[in-house]
Amino acid sequence: MDLPSPGSLSLGVPLESVVTTLLVMLRITTWLVIAPPFSHRAIPARVKALLALALSLAVAPGLDSSEVSLDAGPLVAAASQQVLVGGALGFVCYLVFAAVQAAGDLLDVFGGFQVAAAFDPQMQTQGAIFGKFYQFTALVLLFASDGYLVVLHGLHRSFAVLGVDEVLSLEVMARVVTEGTTQLLVASLQIAGPLIAVLFLTDVGLGLLTRVAPSLNAFALGFPLKIFITLSLAGTAVALLPQLVDSLAQDAALQALATAGADR
Repeated sequence: MDLPSPGSLSLGVPLESVVTTLLVMLRITTWLVIAPPFSHRAIPARVKALLALALSLAVAPGLDSSEVSLDAGPLVAAASQQVLVGGALGFVCYLVFAAVQAAGDLLDVFGGFQVAAAFDPQMQTQGAIFGKFYQFTALVLLFASDGYLVVLHGLHRSFAVLGVDEVLSLEVMARVVTEGTTQLLVASLQIAGPLIAVLFLTDVGLGLLTRVAPSLNAFALGFPLKIFITLSLAGTAVALLPQLVDSLAQDAALQALATAGADR
């Protein structure tokens, strides 16, 4: 009776292809745990695992598995490298979309809603009203506008740029994270900037009114007045979110390719 060769399974599937699929699954699973919108705790872990398996089976056949080593040492190193790459790509995507929540957090601080911060059991974080509202709105828009497909396309392209047998450039990663952090701050200020300016002018007006008529105690009206202004004008900022989320999805895909080293 002929025994199967060590380099193949009994079903005739090359062992190198199986190892490549598992390495691809490690990168995708790590990415799904960190990158929005899939990182949200409302998505069950079983769904993420099945999605990672489905994406891995779709991506792995297009990769070259001939250079994958089956030795224990290089295989452990390759697995660790895929976890690192997946975490780096997921963190870059998180930085891009965190601009929306950061804009909501700025509105909470300047509008006086920060005092109503509560614990979010889904994300295991502390947040106020507008920060969570902007975050949930961005997640819904990602699914409604098919923006998540753009992000997944960026993840798929990363395998063509950085294969399972290649090493992530820490220099490129550091540069992309630095630029991503800067873009996060700029984008959050662009989203919430107009409303923050109105709230700042409100404080200036209340200060001038207090100087003119101290007996009115105008700052006692500041808290409800700023809440009223924030609620009245927040709808204008929310109306711009669909176009913004679409642009952020494009940026997330490009940042994923840059992190993988597309510009090397």
